[in-house]
Amino acid sequence: MSSISKLPKVKIFSDGASRGNPGPSAAAFIILSADDKVLKRCSRFIGVGTNNQAEYRALISALEAASDFTDQEVDCSLDSELVVKQLNGDYEVHNLVLKGLWLEVNRMKKGFRNVSFMYVRRTNLYIQQVDEMANEILDDVENRFKPGA
Repeated sequence: MSSISKLPKVKIFSDGASRGNPGPSAAAFIILSADDKVLKRCSRFIGVGTNNQAEYRALISALEAASDFTDQEVDCSLDSELVVKQLNGDYEVHNLVLKGLWLEVNRMKKGFRNVSFMYVRRTNLYIQQVDEMANEILDDVENRFKPGA
């Protein structure tokens, strides 16, 4: 997408999932236009990590993809209150791995005019979709490694 056709605003809904915490992890996101048209859906296996690491990695992947659609305004919605509070400066980040991911998000924010982070409940339709997408990836990974599979 050329810079001329970039949108003034996009919305991100992202989620990370980990089984075992730490354990196999997946990240998923949906990017919407301001009028709720789906621009991109993505989910992928991200290796072994904690749930909070997966939440950050999902957001990082989403911000990377969002740069194809806008360099202006990005509203990010997550169901991780901890990650949102860390990104909004309400909580300090003490864990070294999370601190590196937090720094990466803050570096990526510079590619946009404005980025906001909002906590949304798991009852949100888009959060339910990205949660399902991440868990489908983890189901696929588990099924591949079952004895006799």
